[in-house]
This record gives sequence, C-alpha cells and structure tokens, in this order.
Amino acid sequence: MAEAYIYDHVRTPRGRGKIDGALHEVTALTLAAQALEAIRMRNGLQTGQVDDVVLGCVDPVGEAGGDIARMAALRAGLGDAVPGIQINRFCASGLDAVNFASAQVMAGQHELTIGGGVESMSRVGIGASGGAWPVDPSIAIPAYFMPQGVSADLIATKYGFTRDDCDAFAVESQQRAAAAWADGRFKNAVVPVKDINGITILDRDEHMRPDTTMQSLGQLKASFAQVGEMGGFEAVAIQAHPEVEAINYVHHAGNSSGIVDGAAAVLIGSRQAGARAGLKPRARIKAFANIGSEPAMMLTGPVDVTHKVFARAGMSFSDIDLVEINEAFASVVLRYLQAFDIGMAKVNVNGGAIAMGHPLGATGAMILGTLLDELERRDLATGLVTLCIGGGMGTATIIERV
Repeated sequence: MAEAYIYDHVRTPRGRGKIDGALHEVTALTLAAQALEAIRMRNGLQTGQVDDVVLGCVDPVGEAGGDIARMAALRAGLGDAVPGIQINRFCASGLDAVNFASAQVMAGQHELTIGGGVESMSRVGIGASGGAWPVDPSIAIPAYFMPQGVSADLIATKYGFTRDDCDAFAVESQQRAAAAWADGRFKNAVVPVKDINGITILDRDEHMRPDTTMQSLGQLKASFAQVGEMGGFEAVAIQAHPEVEAINYVHHAGNSSGIVDGAAAVLIGSRQAGARAGLKPRARIKAFANIGSEPAMMLTGPVDVTHKVFARAGMSFSDIDLVEINEAFASVVLRYLQAFDIGMAKVNVNGGAIAMGHPLGATGAMILGTLLDELERRDLATGLVTLCIGGGMGTATIIERV
C-alpha cells in the first residue's frame, strides 16, 4: 500500500454562527472556495493537478447543497477536470474527508487530493437537513434517541463530572486558545476571509471569550434541563442506563462547543506527486479508524475508536506526543481523559471548540492541522486526533511527522 502524506493545510477563522456574526454574509461555497484557493496558491498547484476534492458538510442543503465540493473546486480555480464529493459523518465529517482523500492515495488510485470541510451555521441552521432518528419511532425508540446535550449530561452523571469540573475545563480551553493566538501559533494556518473586493472580513476566531471565569460561567443556567425533564428525554436516558437515578444537568453555552462558520482544507499526496510538484511532506497518515458506539451515550465514541486505531497501528498512548479531541461538550473530553488515565499536558494544548467554536463539517480538518502545527512547533513526532459523532460513533487519525 502506498503512503499518504500531508503537504499543507489551511483554515478560515471561525466566525460566530449568528446573524450578527462576521461571516454571516459569506456563503458556505465562498468559505470552502477560499480555503481551496489558498491551498492552490500557497503550493503553486497547476490547473487539473488535483485528482479529487473531498469536503465534509453536515447540513448540505439549500445553498450548501448540491455537492458543494465540486462547486468550490470550480470556484477556487482548481480546473474543470478536478471532481469533488461531499460527505457527511456528522461532527467527524472534516476528518473523515481527509481520511477518504488519504485512502484514495493509499490505494494508488489518486496521487494528489484535498480533504477538508465547511459549515455555515449562521446561514444554514443546525439540523436543517433533517433525519429519521429524531422523528421515526422505528429507529428513535430502539436507538434511544435524545438530544446531544442530554447525552453529554448523561455522560457527566454516569462518570461523576460535576458542574465545576466542566466549567473549569471550559475556562482552561479559553485560556489556552487566547495564549495560542497571542503567541501566533495559528498564523501559518489561518487565511483571512475576504469580500468580493478583496477586503478582509475576518482574520481571527471570533467566538473566543478569554475573560471567562468560573464566576461568569456560574451565572449561566443549564441548557438541557428543560428538554431533558419536560421533553421526556431524561426518562429515555434512564431507560438506557438504569444505574443512573437522575441526570445532573451541568452543560450550558459556556462549557459546550460554540456554533460558528468556517472551512478548512488539507493537501494530501503520494511522495512521488509531491516531488513532481516541488512540495515537501510534513507528515504522513499513519492510521485511521471509525467505529460505532452506544447511541444513547452517543458521545463516548472517541474512547472506543482510540482503542481500535491503536490496535490497528500497534501503538499505545506512550507512542503519542499530542492529542486533539473535539470539545463538543466538556464531559466528552473529561471522559476521554478519565478512560485513558491521562492528564491535560498533551491534550488540546491550544484550546478547542469550547473556546473557538465547532463548524460541524470543518472541525475535524481544522484540528488535524492544529495538531500538525503544534507537533512541528514543539519538534515532536506523533499525534492523534479524534471526534465524537452524533448517533454514537467515533473517528480517529494518527499522523507522524516526516
């Protein structure tokens, strides 16, 4: 099997996913196209040189629908001969897009590909694409459907994470993200979003609240108590986990991932393709895996898929220098740390989605890039990136610098 190498990556800044967010005027197509164009320009790619573009998009409807990867490739000037495909594995879509693009290279069928993702959550609302799980009793009942926030609170309750635990984690995420921006750690990855006249609209993550404290978070009400108690989903959770007598509602907007807009792109290729293009590989894709996990608990997939990818790669945490795990909710990361008995010293060292936001289809590609940059900055070798996924799944990828 051929090896797939990472040659470059870029991302847009994350704009607040609301009507008054800086990127609300920018369509998902424009976000994706600007990320792809940046990859093209930075690496001197010739027209038609890329074999495929794979983009994650969780709500591919309306202006974000119709195979946005192909349209973005055309608009980015990659050439008429460059195809594109949109994929959806919920929150892991961006990472899976990189994995799919890498697999094409590993199989020897493509030589140079781009994986990434995009989401405009201010323009195409979360859940806009619908789905059977919440509304069709034939799957909702046996698979214990409940909103993700209730699942996050179920995890906190079952594994003993208090409101203070979750809030303290959120404060740390904000502080780490602020320190990373102040230190210029994202400067080589973030490409400003510009308007039609070339004027910069946004060049910095907009969602961050570096002045967050335990006291300010303590004033926020739990977000999912009403839907859990009055909507009947707490009963569903207890039915799935009868060892839990009642849910302790600990999550709110301050210790959950932010709703934002953004896009990312990662250039993947074979060693030979990189050499022909005059590119130097930065890392190789060592292993990746996907797994299904319990639908009711839903967000513990990173634990399960990390075991799987370690078994596939013949590795353990002693082989991993840094970890990026998506901060969908504080309890997701706290459970991961607990399950593997590891501390925060090498996990999300530059903050995460609680501070900077989670543009669903793009996040996986974004944090893969963050991981690579930090490995280089610290002169470390190997990293793992993983995300929890709606419906009870997990995706993980191990990269190794070259």
